[in-house]
Amino acid sequence: MKIEIGEKRPENFVQYWDGQYDIFHHFEYACGIPSILFAITTRKENGNPNVNFSAWSSFSGDGKGFYAIMPGMLHHTHTYKNIMRTKEFVINFINKDYFDNCIETIKQNSDDTDEILAGGFTEEKAMTFDCPRLKEAFLSLECKLEKDITMTELSSIFVGKVVHVAADEHYANGLDAKYEDNGFMLNIHAPKNLKTGEGKPGAVAACKIIRVDEED
Repeated sequence: MKIEIGEKRPENFVQYWDGQYDIFHHFEYACGIPSILFAITTRKENGNPNVNFSAWSSFSGDGKGFYAIMPGMLHHTHTYKNIMRTKEFVINFINKDYFDNCIETIKQNSDDTDEILAGGFTEEKAMTFDCPRLKEAFLSLECKLEKDITMTELSSIFVGKVVHVAADEHYANGLDAKYEDNGFMLNIHAPKNLKTGEGKPGAVAACKIIRVDEED
């Protein structure tokens, strides 16, 4: 038997905080699809670094370009305003040891705060524009904004073109630590029990290689 859920939110889907289902669609919690966590770095109008802990994105392209497709870019945030102003941002992939550092940047995010310092990170200058990177990142993507697709009065989808990549030499060896406990971390965003509608806890996961396809 399959549980069927339509566009109308089930009545038993508990709301745990005000505006939960304005920020996130109920399908988000019904599906429980993992996504890669990363930190977006930009520069505020006053020059202070900004850090945004994020997920819910995909990375792909073709021979003409490699792109970051980033839904859920909330209009009220520093990150949205900074990117709309400068058209530049960096996506920094960090391992699970820095999860709490990222949470600290959420707690300390005023205009006057250097969020890289607040999170205990080290600023590193991007190669292609005036934007901070995180030295602690094992992989950084420097991106130029290609398109802002406004979805609602709350949020947009950003499409950024990757113009430069920086990788830690210890994470630059093919099937390596990127896919182990100290590599990419995944966001498991409070999946619901579809029978009861309950489900508050989220989780963080790591990759694990279970098969290697050998070349012919």
